Amino acid sequence: MFIVYAIYNHDHDKIYIGQTNNLELRLEAHRSKTFVTSYTSRFNGEWLLIYTEKIATLGEALKREKQLKSFRGREFIRQFIKR
Repeated sequence: MFIVYAIYNHDHDKIYIGQTNNLELRLEAHRSKTFVTSYTSRFNGEWLLIYTEKIATLGEALKREKQLKSFRGREFIRQFIKR
């Protein structure tokens, strides 16, 4: 089981979309800036989980992640941001 997810940084109005098989571990990595060169480590402020979707296989998860990273996909994700 894989999870496609979106996190949001209110301070910088940034969205990050990714996929993982261990959401808790991945969120901790984003919040603690474990990967120094990653996109999310560039921005200070809190990253909040705003969207998740369970997917059966890695291939399907990668396909869905790509869809959500498109213009229409980001429009879809933006509806989950609480302002």
